[in-house]
Amino acid sequence: MKSLLHFFLFLIIIKLVHGRCDADDLSALLRLKKISPPPEAYVPPKLLSWNSSTNCCAWDGVTCSTDGHVIGLDVSGEFLEGRIDNSSSLFDLKHLQSLNLSRNCQVGNGFPIPPAIGKLTNLRYLNLSITCYTGQVPFAITRLTRLVTLDLSGNYNFGYTQLKLYNPDLSTLVQSLTELRELYLDGVTVSAWDTEWCQAISSSLPNLRVLSLSACNLSGPIDQSLAKLQSLSVIRLDDNDLPVPLPGVFANFSNLTSLSLRSCLVRGTFPEELFQVPTLQTVDLSDNPQLHGSFPEFPRNNSLQSLVLSNTKFSGILPKSIGNLKMLSMIDISGCSFSGSIPKSIQKLTQLVHLYMSSNRFSGPIDSIHWEKLLNLLNIVLDSNLLSGSIPSSIVSPPFLEKLLLSHNQFSGQLHEFSDVSSYLVTLDLSFNDLEGIVPLSIYNFRGLETLDLSSNNFSGFHFNSPQQLSNLSVINLSNNSLLVLYNGTTSSYSSFPQIVNLNLASNKLRTFPDFFRNHTGLAVLDLSQNQIQGTIPNWIWGLISLLNVNLSCNSFVTLEWPLTNSSGVSELDLHSNQLQGQIPVFLPYAGYLDYSRNHFSSSIPTNIVLSLRRNNLTGTIPGGVLEYCSFRILDLGENQIEGQVPKSLANCTELEILNLGINQITDTFPCFLKNISTLRILLLRSNNLYGGIGCSETNGTWPKLQIIDLAHNNFSGGIPARSLTTWQAMMANKDDSRSRARALEFPNDPGRAVVEFEYYAAITVIGKGLEMDLQKILTIFTLIDFSGNKFSGSIPKELGDLKSLYVLNLSSNAFTGEIPSSLGNLQKLESLDLSRNKLSGQIPPEFAELNFLSFLNLSNNQLVGRIPTSTQFTTFPKASFIGNKGLWGPPLTVDSKAGSPPPPPTLNGSQQNSGDEIDWDLISVEIGFVFGFGIAVGSLVFYKRWSKWYYKAMYKILVKIFPQLEERIGPHRRHVHITQRPRR
Repeated sequence: MKSLLHFFLFLIIIKLVHGRCDADDLSALLRLKKISPPPEAYVPPKLLSWNSSTNCCAWDGVTCSTDGHVIGLDVSGEFLEGRIDNSSSLFDLKHLQSLNLSRNCQVGNGFPIPPAIGKLTNLRYLNLSITCYTGQVPFAITRLTRLVTLDLSGNYNFGYTQLKLYNPDLSTLVQSLTELRELYLDGVTVSAWDTEWCQAISSSLPNLRVLSLSACNLSGPIDQSLAKLQSLSVIRLDDNDLPVPLPGVFANFSNLTSLSLRSCLVRGTFPEELFQVPTLQTVDLSDNPQLHGSFPEFPRNNSLQSLVLSNTKFSGILPKSIGNLKMLSMIDISGCSFSGSIPKSIQKLTQLVHLYMSSNRFSGPIDSIHWEKLLNLLNIVLDSNLLSGSIPSSIVSPPFLEKLLLSHNQFSGQLHEFSDVSSYLVTLDLSFNDLEGIVPLSIYNFRGLETLDLSSNNFSGFHFNSPQQLSNLSVINLSNNSLLVLYNGTTSSYSSFPQIVNLNLASNKLRTFPDFFRNHTGLAVLDLSQNQIQGTIPNWIWGLISLLNVNLSCNSFVTLEWPLTNSSGVSELDLHSNQLQGQIPVFLPYAGYLDYSRNHFSSSIPTNIVLSLRRNNLTGTIPGGVLEYCSFRILDLGENQIEGQVPKSLANCTELEILNLGINQITDTFPCFLKNISTLRILLLRSNNLYGGIGCSETNGTWPKLQIIDLAHNNFSGGIPARSLTTWQAMMANKDDSRSRARALEFPNDPGRAVVEFEYYAAITVIGKGLEMDLQKILTIFTLIDFSGNKFSGSIPKELGDLKSLYVLNLSSNAFTGEIPSSLGNLQKLESLDLSRNKLSGQIPPEFAELNFLSFLNLSNNQLVGRIPTSTQFTTFPKASFIGNKGLWGPPLTVDSKAGSPPPPPTLNGSQQNSGDEIDWDLISVEIGFVFGFGIAVGSLVFYKRWSKWYYKAMYKILVKIFPQLEERIGPHRRHVHITQRPRR
């Protein structure tokens, strides 16, 4: 590093004593200027300031030697990407020793490094970082044998193929550039296997000081050969694949100042002694979840400035000697397994700027720490620990504090008044603790506060001396508290409350509608859900011009105050689970979604992107006129009393994703006019009076995103059209399908309709595993077909076996015939299968034994025969899954006359069953053994005629019970057989 500084100092000195610019170099620079972008470029480049009437050695970015030759050129950030090729005049500057082309890149472009770069053989410093260069590093670069610094980093992650070092490979490159002191190849794909990269560098670059190879596609262990590089000061190997324990070689680098191994999959135990290297300043081992370690005792005058170990398995306690890290400005041990108390000595870290200790197991109080001594702190993040006791008022004393997160701990008691507070505090999060009492007045002295989260505590109220004290507050979150606003000791209602942007009072015990914000023109988000507010929703709320999102759900509102303004800009309104009645309010022209479900509304249907009117008292027909210009993405009218037909104007809803008309009184045929809505994901028509077939003509490509279809309990008839099944692509497995990719189906707002974003999670009711399920969030991978309770007939189409992503299939209570298609055994993700109450025949496909995720099965009341498949999965199903099939046998259908279980399999229609492979000898061995044993015991009596007849009759009955086919073969006219006896001797 010192030699590089000396080199730049040399250039600066030359700059001050430069001579007249060489004519050839001047000509080359002027030709280079011609490729500069026009003056209207966003940032005026240096090249535009070059003037041919002045000495080029004085130009910005140009450095000359004493004899006027250009030896240094810095045109970084000049929008030159793609403009420098092999013919560029740049390569005529033969005396160049330093060239900086960095940051000449725009996203989406990609150009090869010009091989003419090899002409600049005097280069000692070359910076091509973030230049959008792509493809193979040219072999010509190996001619720059005098290079001390080579930087090719940052040429990746811009949407094109990143820079590659294949030919020449890393070994060839470093063998040619043996004078390198600093090597930056971050983001370059390096061709080197196992320990090759270590051995190539250690054998060719003995004086290397900076080794930066982040995201280079390296793999294999870090080799001990690196120990040869005794001059190493900086090591960066982030984002590679080095899944082995770290060698102790790093502790031997006496000049090491920076070590970064972020997200390298390293494992094992990190050597403690490395933290004690006296020159070490920065350590980043974050995002290595299998890396273990603990802190040693830190010596005095340690040089550490940044210590980042987040998301590792470091554990143990913080030693008191951590106070010796007087230079420390950043400590991030979030997501580790540290425990014990936070030592008081941390107050000695007067240079500390960032303190991140969230998601550990720290316990005990923090009120003994003199937080006011940490004058440089910007962030205190201690959330998700086991900290207890009271919250000290001094913790907000650092004068530049911006963020304080203490949520998800066990702090208790009342908040003390804060005397010295930071005017820069933006975020204060004390949620999920056991705090109680009145929120202190001094909390409103945080003049810059934007987010205040006191949720999930036991606060009983606010006490305002002056409502002006929250003039800059933009977010209040008091969810899960018992909020009471007090003013001069009494419940307050006033109109001069500060201009809050986001007011969240959810999950409290409010009984009346708070009106202290009624004149707040800046209020954008209001959440009063999960309270006990009764009565009327006031109409003044719709006059708040900035209001966008309103959530008043889960209260006891009865009416809306009229008149309702049509000028409101609300884009989201959630009124679900109240007691509202009368006409549905249609007054929000900019609303993106409305949730009016679980109320008592009786008429009108507004048109919005998302509309839920489920579980109301809607009657009459669906008005087709409101659907002429349809923008619905969700239309949920389920569980009402709607009659008539499905309006054909629904075909105009070309962006419809969820349609729920289930549990109404609609009388119509299957809505084939919806077949061209390619966005449809969920179709619920259950429990209506729909009839006829469900086959539609021209079904190619119909509903490729369909994941749930519920037609249960109607009067549909005919067969299931196999062609339709082949178009439901979302139910078919693909190479990217994975349970780990599951997420809730959400509907973010249209950015063109609202300023504040919101997310709506659709909720539906389905039948699965024999139970009714309310799905409050629908996973994108959840798939269901329910055709139960209809009059479908014919065979079950084998094409159902192609829907390999199917979770629930219910075809029960129909008139299906024929055998169960063996292709259903392909449904490896199936969790619930109900084929009961049909007329299915044949055997249970043995492929069903491989359905490992199947947790509910019902094949009862059919005409199935043969043995029930034996598998671990099938042993978990109860007897009720198979009863009502006279020809079915095997566990769990045991022989039990009292329970009414069917006997072992008879021969149907007079034909013999092939049971050669179906005899369970384990079940019959006991009876056979008993019979023969008993025969021996009474052998002396067998010769008597009376006893012999009894014995053979008993033997016959047992055999018939074991082999029911025997009785079918003998027939009723031959059941009384004559036993021929041998004569006595």
